[in-house]
Amino acid sequence: MIRPSKLLLPVALAVLVAAGTARAEEKFTFALNWFPVGDHAAYWVALERGYFKQKGLDVSLENSKGSGDVIAKVDTGRADAGVADAAVVIASLARGAQVKAVGMVFDKTPLNFFSLKSNPALKPKDLEGRSLGAPPGDGQRQLWPAFAKLTGVDPSKVTWVNIEPSAKTAALAEKRVDAIGDYTTGLPLHEKATGQGGIVMMPWVEFGFDMYSLSIVASDKTMKERAPALRGFLEAAYIGWRDVMLDPKAAMAIFKKQVPEIDVSALEPNMMMGLQLMKTPRYAEHGIGWMEEKKMCDSVELVNAYMGLPKKVECAAVFTNAFLTKVELPATMR
Repeated sequence: MIRPSKLLLPVALAVLVAAGTARAEEKFTFALNWFPVGDHAAYWVALERGYFKQKGLDVSLENSKGSGDVIAKVDTGRADAGVADAAVVIASLARGAQVKAVGMVFDKTPLNFFSLKSNPALKPKDLEGRSLGAPPGDGQRQLWPAFAKLTGVDPSKVTWVNIEPSAKTAALAEKRVDAIGDYTTGLPLHEKATGQGGIVMMPWVEFGFDMYSLSIVASDKTMKERAPALRGFLEAAYIGWRDVMLDPKAAMAIFKKQVPEIDVSALEPNMMMGLQLMKTPRYAEHGIGWMEEKKMCDSVELVNAYMGLPKKVECAAVFTNAFLTKVELPATMR
């Protein structure tokens, strides 16, 4: 006869294993740079499909008010990592922040100004005498001094208006500002309010501002004390991006399930525009998120030259690929 104690042993072991697994899940806060938009779909996909849990992470996604806000959260430990424009990361280092880019999102820059077709700003000089809207922590606003200096715009002739991230579209459509700073990927969102063709873009890259942009940033403390968690988070996040590339429709369905309030008709084309910024030879060769030293150092040089920083930032202090696990770019993106 088998004794009851032996019958209970497997059950007890299962309970202990389950408890150990639960304890092994580390909390990890990831700060998004805005409210949920197509640029963020991959993180919701990774959450839904359990990629973060497979790495032992209990991930929470938190909205922010631009890159400056994200960096402040990461630098002070209110978030473990976040999404921020690389140029804002560079500038923050000159002011004492202890953060670093640990992975890239958009390999091409989406920095841009939007204006109405009825009152267009098609070149930088067109901005003089006009008002620009963005939150203080917005990437375009943070980088404005560099863009203005590079393109010969007189900053004293431009008025910045503080608006919440979610109010950008309405502020432009209602003509409360003449232009807004927002990534090129935001076009479908703004056309939703003005009608197709009602918006014009001023992509910064067309005026010589070609540098790294949307990146994933972590603090020195996270890199030093939570390296395995950070490495696991990045791999899971980029697998999420790979899934978005492989099946955008399925990714958007997951996004809608996770964040019911999103407008799929606007965010799906918004997400697709972002994917085009990731379709590059660099990602094809080295994997999604990999950063090229030359492009990053050129980006650092651009910010050092034009942003009037309190001290020069060294390229090596800005980024590291050390926490990346290669996630292959799908064949459809090559």
